[in-house]
Amino acid sequence: MDSTLLIAIFAGIAVLLILILKFRIHAFVALLISSILVGIIAGMNPGCIVKTVQEGMGNTLGFVAVVVGLGAMFGAILEHSGGAEAIASFLLKRTGNKGASWALMATGFIIAIPVFFDVAFIILVPLIYSLQRKSGKSLLLYGIPLLAGLAITHAFIPPTPGPVAVADILNADLGWVIVFGAIVGIPTAIISGPLFARYIAKRIHVVAPELFEATTDDQPRPSVGMIAAIIGLPIVLIVCNTVLNSPMANGWVSETVKEWMEMIGHPFTALILANLIAWYLLGIRRKTSREKLLKITTKSMGPAGIIILLTGAGGVFKEMLITTGTGDMMAAYFSELGLSTLLFAFIVAALVRILQGSATVAMITAAGVTAPLLLGSTGDIEKALLVIAIASGASIMSHVNDSGFWLVSKYLGLSEKQTFRSWTIMTTILALVGISTVSLLSLFL
Repeated sequence: MDSTLLIAIFAGIAVLLILILKFRIHAFVALLISSILVGIIAGMNPGCIVKTVQEGMGNTLGFVAVVVGLGAMFGAILEHSGGAEAIASFLLKRTGNKGASWALMATGFIIAIPVFFDVAFIILVPLIYSLQRKSGKSLLLYGIPLLAGLAITHAFIPPTPGPVAVADILNADLGWVIVFGAIVGIPTAIISGPLFARYIAKRIHVVAPELFEATTDDQPRPSVGMIAAIIGLPIVLIVCNTVLNSPMANGWVSETVKEWMEMIGHPFTALILANLIAWYLLGIRRKTSREKLLKITTKSMGPAGIIILLTGAGGVFKEMLITTGTGDMMAAYFSELGLSTLLFAFIVAALVRILQGSATVAMITAAGVTAPLLLGSTGDIEKALLVIAIASGASIMSHVNDSGFWLVSKYLGLSEKQTFRSWTIMTTILALVGISTVSLLSLFL
């Protein structure tokens, strides 16, 4: 093993963490600095380093910027329309108090597809307050399932930004990522959500805090069927494109149909269609002015822009490892050790997550480090499972350096110790069940 390349990769990751943790430099700048440092230590020509940075950024953003931007606008319109509350109320009405924790898990699982985790949680918090006050049971019985559903979908299922970014860096097919994200996510949500909630609610009794009263809107909520159809449209189109353009469709689908489906089911087209439909049905038709819709969608670009830049910087890190040959060296080394790429990716994502807190940074860093290890023979299903393995690792052990820890602590009225015993343990269960399920699937696929 080339010691220079080994020093380069460890120095790059160490500097990345030091810049973020000690000097509080934004992860976007820290990733770029670390990438350049890897190139310098590896002995790359200065001109080649600059070219690699440019190529890594450009190659990554060509896809991610469009998908994340469209996804953010789609989620903002859905949020404004009251669609999240409509689905939650519908599921709770159907299941009753006994099935409330399961309904909340399902709500979180569905709503986090188009809406950011923290936004969806804040929107739905009044519902779990109301349930706690009516039942007298611990708030955790309702809060943990909702959080599990939100966290899992946000990390596992496109078009949420995290898995989109990782899929692009690994060159994984989004359709397969959606399929396996759901397959892995459902049992993971059940175990870390309702089942864990039932256990922890008996040990920590929490009453709903008086943070705010739920706001009421004179305008009726959109129908559940409409919201489900709008959310499901881009997902169905993307998955159909993947299936029809895979070997399993050979012989029974014409090439013309495949070509049109490739365009209609591409994430770009699917999300544009979803945006247009949401813009009309959830906006114009409900008497929301065009100026208001423009303001809503423009505002959504703020958080999306940060994720887009972070993903681009992660692409630069990946490109630098490929260009320097560090990726090939690491692939050979881990092959000799017998350490699977899935486990390696999970460990890297988990370490970065625990050390610096951000799941997004952990996912992008792990994807950048892992991408050079992939061989030309690595299939789409293997890459999709790798995306979920990274997402699992990046979800583990949320604690005081993660903004999500404090969000949960504040809105559920928990002390730091109680937040560790509930939310931190839940995210750890989520991660371990996720990687275990991925590993099991990898044995049969």
